[in-house]
Amino acid sequence: MNSIENMSEDTTVNKSEIIKEFGANEQDTGSCEVQIALLTARVKHLTEHLRENRKDFHSRRGLIAMTARRRKLLDYLKRNDFNRYTAILEKLKLRR
Repeated sequence: MNSIENMSEDTTVNKSEIIKEFGANEQDTGSCEVQIALLTARVKHLTEHLRENRKDFHSRRGLIAMTARRRKLLDYLKRNDFNRYTAILEKLKLRR
């Protein structure tokens, strides 16, 4: 049971750390970079869940919605500030 608890701790999304790393300050939760980073962490977490639970179609639908939201935010950032767009892609190691 100990290993299961450790696994869940490794895959959890720590919002405060992500906000500190990607935001302008600790109160910055609305910038594109923070939103994209939070969605990326949730996508990674949900992807791991779906590897174990292949028939969980409700979570799969949520994953598709999250990736679409992240894609829209990335497209917005690409249109308005290409330098920030490339920086966030490099930092999160996203393909595009």
